[in-house]
Order: sequence, then C-alpha cells, then structure tokens
Amino acid sequence: MKTHFCIPVSQQRPDALGGRYVLYSVYLDGYLFCRVRYSQLHRWNEQLRRIFGNSLPPFPPKYYLAMTASMADERRDQLEQYLQKVTMDPNMLRSDVFIDFLKLVQLDTFSITIKTAALDIFLPDGRNIQIEILTSDTAERVLEVVSHKIGLYQELLGYFGLFLIRFRKEGKLSVMKKLADFELPYVSLRSAGMENCKVGLRKWYMDPSLDSMLMDCTAAVDLIHMQALQDIEQEWAKPTQAQRQKLEALQKEDNQTKFLELSQEVRHYGYLQLDPCTCDYPEPGCGAVLSVGNDEISCCITLPDNQTQETIFQMSRVKCWKVTFLGTLLDMDGPQRTLNQNLELRFQYSEDSRWQWFVIYTKQAFLLSSCLKKMISEKTVKLAAENPEMQIEVPEQGKSKKCHIQQSQQKDSSRFPPRKSKIEIAKANCVFGTIKEEDL
Repeated sequence: MKTHFCIPVSQQRPDALGGRYVLYSVYLDGYLFCRVRYSQLHRWNEQLRRIFGNSLPPFPPKYYLAMTASMADERRDQLEQYLQKVTMDPNMLRSDVFIDFLKLVQLDTFSITIKTAALDIFLPDGRNIQIEILTSDTAERVLEVVSHKIGLYQELLGYFGLFLIRFRKEGKLSVMKKLADFELPYVSLRSAGMENCKVGLRKWYMDPSLDSMLMDCTAAVDLIHMQALQDIEQEWAKPTQAQRQKLEALQKEDNQTKFLELSQEVRHYGYLQLDPCTCDYPEPGCGAVLSVGNDEISCCITLPDNQTQETIFQMSRVKCWKVTFLGTLLDMDGPQRTLNQNLELRFQYSEDSRWQWFVIYTKQAFLLSSCLKKMISEKTVKLAAENPEMQIEVPEQGKSKKCHIQQSQQKDSSRFPPRKSKIEIAKANCVFGTIKEEDL
C-alpha cells in the first residue's frame, strides 16, 4: 500500500551562487516530514535504480531551462506520486539506501544531529519506559528496543506500533498518528509542534479477535490488558453495567485472560475513537464521534435539534475513499508544521442499492484512512487463510484486473485544491481500478 505522502507546497530559495532553487515540503500523514531539493531526490532515485532497476516508478525529468509555473506544479505533483509509489515495494522499504536517505533528510530538516538520547515510551496504563536510543533510530528500531526491554516476543511486533499521542485536559487522550517504520520517533516528537505530545505503544490491529494470537506471550497480554482498561476509562469501549461489574471483579482477581475474553463482548472493544468532528450525514454540519474497528465505522451523530443518532457503516459496503485538504498554508517558515486543519475524508458507500458519498471533516483524516486500510488488509489476510488456494493478482501499472478478495489502494496524490485527492479503493471484485477525480 502507498503511504500518505504529499507535497502540497514548495518554495524558491536563493543559493550560494546567486541563483535560486526549489525546496519541497514533504508531508507524511499531514505532518511535516522533511524539506528536500529536487537534486537530492534525483540522486536518491539513481541510487535506488542501481539496485531495483526498472521496478522503480518514473522519476520527473530534469529541466535545463527555467520552469514555468505550470511546469513547476507538474513537477511537484510528479514527485509526490513518485514518493507514494516508491513506498509500495516492501523490499525497497527495507533497503539501506531507502532508509538512510529518509533518515538524513529528517535530521537535516529539523537540524538534529546524530547522538545518543533518552526517549520515553508511554504505555497504556500511564507508565513510561525510558530507553536509550540514537536520534537517528527509526520507529522500527525503537519498537525492537522497547519489545526487548519488556519481554515482548519479536514475532509479535507486527501487532503493535508506536503512535504520537496527545494528552489533553481531564485525562483525555488523542491518537494523532501512527509512526511509519522509517520515521524517526525522536525527530517526529520534536517536529510535531504540539504540546503534551508523547510517543506511545499501542496494539495496531482493528480486528479484536486477533487478541487470540497474542495470548501465549505474557508481555503482549499485559499490553492489551492495559489498553483494554485505558479504553474503558476513556469511554472508547462501552461495557454495559453488568459487564462493567464482571470486569471489575475479574480485575480484582487479576485474571487478565478472563478479562480479555469478556472484553470481546463489550461494545467498541478494540476500536479506535477519534476526536469529535463534523459530518454531512444525515444533513450538513452534524457533530459526530467516530469509532473505527471490527470492519465498521461507528458514528454517534448529534443532530441540529441535539438528538443523537447511531449509524454504522460496514466496510464491506465501502467502495473507495479519499482525503482532501481544504485549506492553505500561509507561513511555511513559521511554527506551523501540520496540515491537519481543514481536512476531510469522504467515502463512497452502498446504501439502498445505490452509491452515495459521505463526508467526515476531521483533523485525524489520515489516521482514519490508515485504520480503513488496516481493516481491508486484515480482511484480506483472513479471507486468504480461509481459502488457501486463493491467489492475489497484482496488476501492472495503469491496468485493472479481477481478483477474489478485497484490496485497498491509494490513488495518486493528496489534494491541495485544485490538485487531485488521495483515493483508496476497497471493493470485492476490482483491484487498483482507475478512478479519476472527474468520475467521482
């Protein structure tokens, strides 16, 4: 799957020889990831091409004459598409050339030197584990160090992730984003520009039944038990009064296994809840609280008359979705380092035998998109396990093929109007179909 890379803006800067160059601001999941020049990306592409050859996507060509405004915008769009597509190859993601370059540009952008540092990793029960890392350590490496310290089996690391979590008043928390494997947690924490933001360890799967895969590891059980308690305390998981009493009794008995078994029956157990937002359903301007998990988007909608309405969107009926930027950045040299203002995620949904678009306006649109992709991915794995002979066909670029399982695919680029939007496709009988903005 492609990553949520985008290059919404670029700037011209003077160089040492009196000329000018273009500096591209690269964002990942709505947060500034790095600023980089075309020449740096070009050299990186040449290094990757020596290793991976023609499997790389096309790289924007050099211009030897001055670029017009339209040419500059086209190059920016092409670089954005390149970054999105190059991250689809898992072998490329693991290569030293790929990782070392992204390390360098992250450190350079925020003027951070490579050194030993202490990093606090917060657990769901409120405790923190302090580990010694290098400022250049990736999230994947930091997760390995943490897992070793708490005794989490290495083969279970894929079920967990590092997140940027913001702690708000009255003990409320917001999960802002999941750190990509190649991100540098030390840098991301300092570059996010948010108060009371911490790096937290949480499970990273949307299917609650996957708890069963972790029950043989004491450290894993401890972690998901902590998170279950936290989710109930945060009112993300919503037990009935009877369930709450039973859970409290099991907690007093310190019976984590039975606690987690009963938690499976709790409404919204294992879901990720987003901050309050707005939506256009059933009418524009309605308030909403979204809980995402277990193959559904559960919405508690506040109507204009202050009545509430519960609505559930099943992932099996979602055709595609896209994230769109609705605003512009005014001061790229200032402290504003996020694009999380004025974001929308709209998805196409089958209701009453017809396709409709539903729009959600939320600062966590990219996180929501990641959760939707995760649910599609988990459904794919489950279907493959149930049908061992089933095969997945990966189509060539620009072509569409049939398959027998669900897929998710990011379509081109994010949108900074009037540019294109990021589109994800999730439907049962079509993979990587070509969808153009004018067709939506």
